[in-house]
Amino acid sequence: MTRTLTRWTLDDYHRMIANGLLAGRQVELIDGKIVDMAPELPIHRATYRRGVRYLEALLKEKSVVFSAAPVSLPSDGEPELDICVVIPPESRYDDRHPGPEDISLLIEVSNSTLAYDLGEKARIYAKDGIQEYWVIDIKGRQLWIHREPIEAAYRSIVKRSVGKISPINLPGIAVEVERLLNF
Repeated sequence: MTRTLTRWTLDDYHRMIANGLLAGRQVELIDGKIVDMAPELPIHRATYRRGVRYLEALLKEKSVVFSAAPVSLPSDGEPELDICVVIPPESRYDDRHPGPEDISLLIEVSNSTLAYDLGEKARIYAKDGIQEYWVIDIKGRQLWIHREPIEAAYRSIVKRSVGKISPINLPGIAVEVERLLNF
């Protein structure tokens, strides 16, 4: 006998949240599956908090920087990103989470989940048209830059540990890699 898991939609997930079914649980919706989130170590939190402060100072009013906040994806996903840079104003997200059309840059901080962040999460973000996805590799002390999504993959993946990167959707901005890796 073949068993099929139930695939949850964003609407299903939001109803579960509204009815308290997921209260007190650290979960996220990934590709129609409700999955437990990895526990957060202090270095993980400290790294994304420093990254958020740096990006907020760098971007000023040009973008909104969210931390530990969900985004809504068309593939029935609502992952909680460590850092999400979206188009302003912040008030446009009062009644909804940002979607692919709002996102300038997604950043995951990876301490114990590097294979997952570079594999399954990258495939989902590419499939959903996220133009630029970065992974801060704490242990490897490098930044993985994913660009040019096509179907369920990124055509360009580059690793950097020094230098400046200009995000595609943030013209005139140069992000210092060392500032994101400074921990």
